[in-house]
Amino acid sequence: MSIIDKKAIAAFKNIDTVHGHCEECQEQAILVAIVSEFYRCTNCGHDTKQHINGRIRYLKLDDHDKKWIKENYIK
Repeated sequence: MSIIDKKAIAAFKNIDTVHGHCEECQEQAILVAIVSEFYRCTNCGHDTKQHINGRIRYLKLDDHDKKWIKENYIK
């Protein structure tokens, strides 16, 4: 295995992924973390927000959430 392969495997181990229900496509999907508490559906590409209230749900992002991500994480 090459050095690049080893580095790629190490990088992918650090990616936060979860299995959850996407509110947009209504499918069970793998959700990949964009930033803390914000995930993207691998089926439809829709961005969701993690909500914990007795159970974990992934909700659609509104314009306020998208603006917050842009101001705090995108430089």
